[in-house]
Amino acid sequence: MNYSADIKKLPRKFLPEDFVIKDWQSLEPYFKNLDERSLGTVAELEQWLKDASELEAVISEDACWRQIKMTCDTENKQLEEAFNFFMMEIQPMIQPYADKLNKKLLACPHLSSLDQSKYFTYLRNVKKNIELFREENIHLNAELNVMQQQYGVIAGKMTVEVNGQEYTLQQAAKFLEDPDRKLREEVYRKINERRLQDKEELNTLFSNLLEKRHRVALNAGFANYRDFRFKELGRFDYTKDECYQFHEAVKLHVMPLVNQIYEAKKKKLGLDTLRPWDVEAEPAGIQPLRPFKTGEELTEKTIACFRGLKTFFADCLQKMKAMGHLDLESRKGKAPGGYNCPLAESGAPFIFMNAAGTLDDVTTMVHEGGHAIHSFLSHNLELTGFKEYPTEIAEVASMAMELFSMDKWDVFFDNADELKRAKEQQLERVITIFPWIATIDKFQHWIYENPVHTEEDRAGKWMEILNEFSSPIVDVQGLDEYRRYGWQRQLHLYEVPFYYIEYGIAQLGAIGLWQQYKQNPANAVNNYITALSLGGTRTLPELFKAAGLDFNLSPGYIKGLMEFVKKEADSL
Repeated sequence: MNYSADIKKLPRKFLPEDFVIKDWQSLEPYFKNLDERSLGTVAELEQWLKDASELEAVISEDACWRQIKMTCDTENKQLEEAFNFFMMEIQPMIQPYADKLNKKLLACPHLSSLDQSKYFTYLRNVKKNIELFREENIHLNAELNVMQQQYGVIAGKMTVEVNGQEYTLQQAAKFLEDPDRKLREEVYRKINERRLQDKEELNTLFSNLLEKRHRVALNAGFANYRDFRFKELGRFDYTKDECYQFHEAVKLHVMPLVNQIYEAKKKKLGLDTLRPWDVEAEPAGIQPLRPFKTGEELTEKTIACFRGLKTFFADCLQKMKAMGHLDLESRKGKAPGGYNCPLAESGAPFIFMNAAGTLDDVTTMVHEGGHAIHSFLSHNLELTGFKEYPTEIAEVASMAMELFSMDKWDVFFDNADELKRAKEQQLERVITIFPWIATIDKFQHWIYENPVHTEEDRAGKWMEILNEFSSPIVDVQGLDEYRRYGWQRQLHLYEVPFYYIEYGIAQLGAIGLWQQYKQNPANAVNNYITALSLGGTRTLPELFKAAGLDFNLSPGYIKGLMEFVKKEADSL
């Protein structure tokens, strides 16, 4: 089947083409229309669903652009105010109407005439939203949406000076790959000292978020925010018990491989003790990998890399570039992290990241590129709600692309030794990321099950969990103060709570697809496209099945995948 990246903005039939959201007064008539409209026939119901979908797309895209602009420039007060205005003045007015419309839909006598297989996951989400909606949470959610963005504002200001020059923390991280051990340690300490300067502010912000999230959960009738959030995230297909099982599997089957990787690293560097500032380093005489210099070069090389896999993949990035939907380079005042933001109406998403010229940036770019392809593939689905796919499959889209794309990384590395090193580092990362995923996830379970705790309790529990998933090969003596606040560098804890186990589940799916790719590249890419094209119209296990994968979090299954990655790494 041929896919086209020539994505078209959805034509408006319900709202005027030139309509722009300025305030609630201009938006409300469209909600009133949907609320008051008669649904006397199946045709009227179907048209109503299309109009509601169009309204959702317009609102979603408007909110996304406000967030994108603000994260690109956290120092611009006007952009921050525009985002806050939407979250405090418009979003709270939408929610009661959204609840009314959801109830209207479920009460419609013609609902059973819709194709139930096509609408199953959509209607399941509608029911879930009705169950979770509480009038008293509207204002709390608005406050949370604004407060969460404060993390980016605080972190966006963090810089350090290295060799007389100012760098963002993302830019400074590249010095951790330098062959000069003294410089690495100096930069490691500077980055961590800089983070500690804001530890109180970040602690207070987190405590405030925690308190509000707990109230939201209690208001909705849940014992804790974890249970509420599982429901809100649509985790219909696994429970907290599978998460605990995953943590144990990481300890049993991943940690031994992590220890082997760090032992080999210590030997390669010729060190008696491996310190945290050594884990990214190369031996003396070997220069760190520098796959690109500018954001423009990163874009062009990624397009070439994607073209080697499938022309359609490259065309997607080309289209985003032409539309100005890429902001890749790190700079002061820009929020940390990276994301792909789907744009429901115009279709072509926006990629935001903080590139500084490292291999990690290549991984981030192909990762976000995988998300972008998912957005393109699901854009033509009939309803906005059909495009709301589970986050676990969304991360399979991105993480599988990291592994597929390695096959074409010669566009970044024309030297065979450098290419081999890049692949080795990527496969090491596939393994070493699991303990961090388990650490963050286990920490969140504790936090929200024990919402009434002191900052001291929190730091103590964090250290306990961190030590559970830390390799004894890395000597962390004397670094306790840095480590106690290490959780504060994970933006997900602030901005998207409980979103993290997805990376672990998705990494398993991505490794499974890569196994397919090693046997038959064309077949694996087709399975990938087939699954992503379904958007959110199937359950999570069904989406995995469409990609030729098992949805399986058992220790035995994880063990098998880890052995495969290890075998591939050893054969490089």
